[in-house]
Amino acid sequence: MTLHTIETGFFKLDGGAMFGVVPKSIWNKSNPADENNLCTWALRCLLVEDGKRLILIDTGIGDKQDAKFFSHYYMHGDQTLEDSLHSKGFKKEDITDVFLTHLHFDHCGGAIVRRDDQLIPAFPGARYWSNEAHWSWATNPNEREKASFLKENILPILDSGKLNMINSPETKNETVLETSSFTEDFKVRFVNGHTKAMMLPQLEYKGRTLVFMADLLPSAAHLPIPYIMAYDMFPLTSLQEKKYFLEEAVGGDYILFFEHDPVYECCTLQKTEKGIRAKDFFRLNDL
Repeated sequence: MTLHTIETGFFKLDGGAMFGVVPKSIWNKSNPADENNLCTWALRCLLVEDGKRLILIDTGIGDKQDAKFFSHYYMHGDQTLEDSLHSKGFKKEDITDVFLTHLHFDHCGGAIVRRDDQLIPAFPGARYWSNEAHWSWATNPNEREKASFLKENILPILDSGKLNMINSPETKNETVLETSSFTEDFKVRFVNGHTKAMMLPQLEYKGRTLVFMADLLPSAAHLPIPYIMAYDMFPLTSLQEKKYFLEEAVGGDYILFFEHDPVYECCTLQKTEKGIRAKDFFRLNDL
């Protein structure tokens, strides 16, 4: 297995929303806000070479929305999904699988493109992966979350005939973060605090365990247990999931890969007097 970081640019979100009940006087030290209280966040994906499969984990926001939509999120940076793939020696046609951790627009928007007023898969040779529980949740959204589930990002996947479902665990013990297998070295952890049945890829890589954190831990600044996004549907579930995962991760010396951290790609963990915190920061290429 070989892993590649795929950068797709940056966007901005409200700092208060990203840190929930944590006061700005605290979170602003690690993630400084601009004059509009907005903080910069990465749109970082992961490319997995696994035998004959080339698996892209999440796709960023994409570029098919209108100017009004993008005016809320202040997209910036020089990197795009396509350019980042090219820098690794690949093109969209090479992707065999698109693994979507969940269907919020900043994670799946790049999966579908607009061509001649048609919405089609951005990766023509790929299978697209979700799971039945999350798909049902996303296509029948609640009023609070519906702005994150955009039908133009989701329904064309089904219409294309390329939608596949990951097998969900039979048990529903949310505390222990149940896992399923995707490939031999690619397991899937299910979490339910941020949104229903979000999937966290867990990869065995170079003798280490690496976990793609999606929105359970969007950045290293979210490592403290109470630092839970206001976007989370079930914050107390997120809290319990974080506690369980971090204890397991520090004990197993896991590598955490951050999708939204504007500075840090990866870290390991250590126990401190304040709780579990980052130990070493590094880039994937440094492994």
